[in-house]
Amino acid sequence: MSDPAPVLTIDGPGGAGKGTISRLVAERLGWRLLDSGALYRLTALAAVKHEVPLDDEASLAEVARDLDVVFLADNDATTVLLEGQDATTTIRTEQVGDAASRVAALPAVREALLQRQRDFRQAPGLVADGRDMGSVVFTDAPLKIFLTASASERARRRHLQLREAGVDASLSSLLKEIQARDARDMQRSVAPLKPAIDAITLDTTRLTIPEVVDRLTELLTERGLAPAT
Repeated sequence: MSDPAPVLTIDGPGGAGKGTISRLVAERLGWRLLDSGALYRLTALAAVKHEVPLDDEASLAEVARDLDVVFLADNDATTVLLEGQDATTTIRTEQVGDAASRVAALPAVREALLQRQRDFRQAPGLVADGRDMGSVVFTDAPLKIFLTASASERARRRHLQLREAGVDASLSSLLKEIQARDARDMQRSVAPLKPAIDAITLDTTRLTIPEVVDRLTELLTERGLAPAT
């Protein structure tokens, strides 16, 4: 049996830069990309759409198992279709993010999505972005990264992102939401947000995106997982 495709896991709290950095590293290497958070957001959105209560664990697990989702990659962007409708923007709202955090705390939902996430592992390699990619989903990954940044910096980034999108948002409210989500993610009983034992923690508070991408590429090269550039 051939060795499994290599995986770079990038975990960490919301706003640490995981999504952008994961996409850029995957593009640089020509690897596949898994945005695990999108699967939880889509599960939450589908539940709301079909009026499934966010505390009905059994029904939510069924929603997760039957999730009708398609990811369409086109140059630098990815379009996400839920039940045939474009949900790319909707799943990135704070409301859906909060609902996803609640859904992700349910063991049956996490179990329902586990194999779907592992199926993304294909040659030449996979960059897996999430909160438990290294600690639960891909425990044998040869390189695990835990990205973090201060809560105030993550709120500032989110505030800037929303302003650029023409959305009016309160910086103080965003900070409170991020702190509440962090607490919920770290305290949940199943797959709490924390670095894998063998993960490298990288604080991005004072780093630029290119600096982080370069650092991760260097680490992959040092471990023989990517060619030297």
